[in-house]
Amino acid sequence: MMRTVYVNGDYVPENEAVISIFDRGFLMADGVYEVTSVLGGKLIDFEGHAARLERSLSELDMPHPCTKDEMLEIHRELVRLNGIEEGLVYLQVTRGSDGDRDFVFPDRETTKPTIVLFTQSKPGLADNPAAKRGTKVISIDDIRWGRRDIKTVQLLYPSMGKMMAKAAGADDAWMIEDGAVTEGTSNNAYIVKDGKIVTRGLSSDILHGITRAAVLRFAREAQMEVEERAFTIEEAKAAEEAFSTSASAFVMPVVEIDGVPLGDGTPGPVARRLREIYLDESLKTAI
Repeated sequence: MMRTVYVNGDYVPENEAVISIFDRGFLMADGVYEVTSVLGGKLIDFEGHAARLERSLSELDMPHPCTKDEMLEIHRELVRLNGIEEGLVYLQVTRGSDGDRDFVFPDRETTKPTIVLFTQSKPGLADNPAAKRGTKVISIDDIRWGRRDIKTVQLLYPSMGKMMAKAAGADDAWMIEDGAVTEGTSNNAYIVKDGKIVTRGLSSDILHGITRAAVLRFAREAQMEVEERAFTIEEAKAAEEAFSTSASAFVMPVVEIDGVPLGDGTPGPVARRLREIYLDESLKTAI
């Protein structure tokens, strides 16, 4: 079925969507994005994604193309037009185009940002079979730029990491810097050690995950102990459990790291419980 997408103020069929070849998102990866999950036809954690988008734009001195209310309406209209019950809404904002290529930013007073959104239908998103069997990850060097806290469209190395994992017969890769795990290619990383949930603290080294924030809040409300600190890949291999979080996979158990099974090689109780809590609580506040 042909999707309806949103491009700079217009809802158009996907095969009619166009932007300039001089758009800085295309030429310079000068853009940011957000992905919001849809469950039961409603948006999950929209407020968090809107706030992080605002921060990313501010960090790059990029004007916001619309208000938060307008952005919410665009999301809802795309979900309606495309009949999305379970899936994702992808939003991307770039610095736009002033009609040519230059390293210098165009004048923000005369060059409007580009905004595009589209939906992806993902039936069974909440009941993902991978969550029942767990995922396998490999470790790779983290050679990305130093502002990983800004959700930019510079995703070449994470894509390469996904391909490295695929070639190794795994599902994903966790990135390592100075011996410690930073994050997964498209998710935040966690281990469970001595009953504690351990995950790297917030800094410019990792993306400030919206799902991460919600999961940690729910964990503390459930009287689970959380420790925000760096952990090594060797520590992860010896952990009782491991898991990742993201907007598109929620809480995803990890059962193997670099070929080493964790526990009995099946999803552990902490990850399973957190996934259940996250889905239940997020649906209560979906809009």
